[in-house]
Amino acid sequence: MSQPQPPRFVSRTRALAVACLLGLIVLSLAWELLLAPLRPGGSWLALKALPLCLPLAGLLKHRMYTYRWVSLLVWLYFAEGVVRAWGDPMPGRLLAGLEIVLCLMLFVACALHVRLRLRSPREANVAVATPIP
Repeated sequence: MSQPQPPRFVSRTRALAVACLLGLIVLSLAWELLLAPLRPGGSWLALKALPLCLPLAGLLKHRMYTYRWVSLLVWLYFAEGVVRAWGDPMPGRLLAGLEIVLCLMLFVACALHVRLRLRSPREANVAVATPIP
């Protein structure tokens, strides 16, 4: 017996969340190692990408708990983006703006994903319970 396919919007929010998380990982590494590092040659601040790698497996395995805590974790990166957008010189400001946008998109994707997945079983139960005339 095969598992039912998730509704289309649930799979889209999952794809958006994974894409934004991967975008944040790549941005964090590129920012601190190549594009606008704090020190020439890169800085240890590139390690900030490691906590973002932890939830990737959970998002890919559809673990609801992971979507919930990622929606909280992302606010740390959002705060960093706001601070660096305010205080960094120009190449850093653009990268910080991109980080802010990715964080907001990741939060919205995670929140929608959780909401839609919690709503989906209820709608399936209603469809089963209603008799077809």
